[in-house]
Amino acid sequence: MNIYFIGIGGIGVSALARYFMETGHQVSGSDLASSEITTALKKSGVKIFIGKHKTQNLPKNTQLVIFSPAVKKNNPEIKIAQKQKIKCQIYPEALGELTKNYFTIAVSGTHGKSTVSSMIGLLLIKAGFDPTVIVGTKLKEFNDSNCRVGKSQFLVIEACEFQASFWNYWPQIIVLTTIEEEHMDFFKNLNHIFRVYTKYLNHLTPTGVLIANQDDDNVYKLSKKIKNTQYYSLRQKESNKLAKLLKIPGEHNVSNALAVLAIARNLKIPDKITFKALSEYKGSWRRFDQRKVKIGNKKVDVVLDYGHHPTEIRVTLKAVREKFTKQKIWCIFQPHQYQRTYYLWDAFIKTFRGAPIDNLIITDIYDVAGRENKEIKRKISSQKLVDAIDKPDAIYLPKDKIMKYLDKNLEKKDIVIVMGAGDIYKQFS
Repeated sequence: MNIYFIGIGGIGVSALARYFMETGHQVSGSDLASSEITTALKKSGVKIFIGKHKTQNLPKNTQLVIFSPAVKKNNPEIKIAQKQKIKCQIYPEALGELTKNYFTIAVSGTHGKSTVSSMIGLLLIKAGFDPTVIVGTKLKEFNDSNCRVGKSQFLVIEACEFQASFWNYWPQIIVLTTIEEEHMDFFKNLNHIFRVYTKYLNHLTPTGVLIANQDDDNVYKLSKKIKNTQYYSLRQKESNKLAKLLKIPGEHNVSNALAVLAIARNLKIPDKITFKALSEYKGSWRRFDQRKVKIGNKKVDVVLDYGHHPTEIRVTLKAVREKFTKQKIWCIFQPHQYQRTYYLWDAFIKTFRGAPIDNLIITDIYDVAGRENKEIKRKISSQKLVDAIDKPDAIYLPKDKIMKYLDKNLEKKDIVIVMGAGDIYKQFS
């Protein structure tokens, strides 16, 4: 089949493109801007059009068009495909069809999806299950890819709640990590979030299992309504062992590992194999991704992290401080999307005021095309957020001034953590 992907540089869409390419389909696509993801796909032989979307980009023999949910419906490539009566699907619909053909393990929740699904994928490989894994991050074990195609019946995916995307999925096992207010440009309130999750959880097959985080009040409240629920908790005796053997720090990662342990036991994988697999997990792209980076004449320890929600920021900065107890810690944060920043404004202020760091630099808000509200954009800014945080060690800097400022003020032994889901990481890669 000839499949064309619009928004092929997206972390989820690119994973699906790789899946189809590796299963023998002809794949091509387009994106507004080039990235390391589009570059890697091009190296694999995928033809990609970069820049303004055009009707002539669509190959004449296209049989299926898959596009990111972020792509607007009036996109010229979608319009020409519809005019030519070519089947069009958003990414979750296409992935949803795959879930019907596999024994699917879907990882859901506000936080931890990429880490938990990556851990599960690597565990199943170590245990000889030969799974297919489609995740929202790149793994060294997958040759820096976000997709691994196996030969077995097992499929591991991330199941995102935004726009109720996970309603398209039909899993045999669901992992539910945390639930709190997020994507408030889609959800009306917490009750709306509960209703959307409840419908999704009812997609479990009659013999399906929900693996739920008992420590999260919202998860616990929701999971009590589901018949086949198994819980994991930091109160388990295995917590201390996992805290000692994990390479990635933080109590939240111990919780993530406990979810994986629950999956393993459900699949009758011996604990010995599970603990060994978890001890070898090195982390994934932009999830506490530690590296040496040259800033001016100094080589400095830098941690790249995708965290962009106040809770993710809080637990990650706590983990940084636990790992680097004596060093000075700098946090560079790029807020992601004006609407998220606006709706979670007070939570951001509280998180950064209480953060165990020494210096905070907040740069301009990452503008997400097609998902911004003009009125909200006029109301807020990163400078206003810094003013509201009101700490002497918190400043605003434009992105292009950050490296020069760090070069002047950073000491070689300092730690820099770069946070956000936008493009801020590129300066430190």
